Amino acid sequence: MNIDTESNYKNKDITNENDENLQINLQIKSVLLPGLPDHLAQHCLSTLQPSLLYSVCLSWRRLIYSSSFPPFLSLYAILCQTTSTRYPFIKSVQLDRCQCQPNSIAFFSFDPISSRWRALPTPPNNPPMCILRQHPSFISRILSIQSLTVSGNLVLIAATTHKLLPALTHPLLFNPLSGKWYYGPPFSTPRRWCVAGSINGGIYVASGIGSLYHGEVARSMERWDLSKKDVDWHWETRASFKDGRFSREAVEALGYRGKLCMVNIKGKAVKEGAVYDVEMNQWQEMPKGMLDGWNGPAAVDNDFMYVVDQENGTLSRYNANDDCWEELIEPSELLKSAEHLSAHKGKICAVSANGGKVIVADILAKPAKVWVVDPPQGMEIISVHILPRMSVPE
Repeated sequence: MNIDTESNYKNKDITNENDENLQINLQIKSVLLPGLPDHLAQHCLSTLQPSLLYSVCLSWRRLIYSSSFPPFLSLYAILCQTTSTRYPFIKSVQLDRCQCQPNSIAFFSFDPISSRWRALPTPPNNPPMCILRQHPSFISRILSIQSLTVSGNLVLIAATTHKLLPALTHPLLFNPLSGKWYYGPPFSTPRRWCVAGSINGGIYVASGIGSLYHGEVARSMERWDLSKKDVDWHWETRASFKDGRFSREAVEALGYRGKLCMVNIKGKAVKEGAVYDVEMNQWQEMPKGMLDGWNGPAAVDNDFMYVVDQENGTLSRYNANDDCWEELIEPSELLKSAEHLSAHKGKICAVSANGGKVIVADILAKPAKVWVVDPPQGMEIISVHILPRMSVPE
């Protein structure tokens, strides 16, 4: 498929949660549609595209960010400072600089209507969240920060501390519609470099290592069912894997047609794949065609699995009937070396090499349209997700 490449989607501004100008604008009260009560006017206006309403008047702009208007989709990103900002003089970095850094990562949402990045509310800091992206002793090694989405929530699931230990004792969730953070149930064993995925409202973690490597942990799997009441939240043990081969890297498990699919290495290196059947609670071998074509970051959208080939920048979709990958977007320089992928409602979002930009592809358009979103200045993107926009307090 050919690409119609649009100009870069430059963010106009960065808006903080307590941006005074935004709050003043949202406090302006006016009639939505003269002659109609507001509840009927809202019903009429909700049938229109938010991008149209945004540019007409302040009262309509206020409406599309209210809890009474159907939320449009936005990008949610986990970011960190660029390498040059973290370590401006690599040679002078000393080991004693590697201390707990509570604000080492940031959470932002990109609003496609206003073209602005907006900081998420500050996550809870009790206990302090010490997360490290790079260790001064291993400057060439990027430490993984694993996140996913489930049931409309952004979930931080695993990371590494300055002492090279698991950073999270509980999963940390953010709900865009409520604008609040909350913790999930405590892990039976905090992990890093693990398998993490979601399907059917459940979060799964498997393999990885705790404070030290243990074979039992490296083979284990657990599930947390978010559909239950919070008083019943807990991690339940699921079928163990046959060995610990998925404990060497951070692995993303994709929920695809009732199964979790995963590979232990990205790119075209020799890799191993595995499939976990959620209903049967059984591990299976991955189909050969799926494994052979899984050469980069992957994502699932509406029962379709997509992958970006890190070597040539193609975007492909998996054909389960023929066990093969079908090319959707021909080789693209923009997509080469992509590091993370997210997909929803026909939009594919890829994080470029070194987190320098987000490449967005609309694969439903003919030809496919591709554009770029730049991160906030001085920051690089770790991962990106697609979720409903945040409501703005009235």
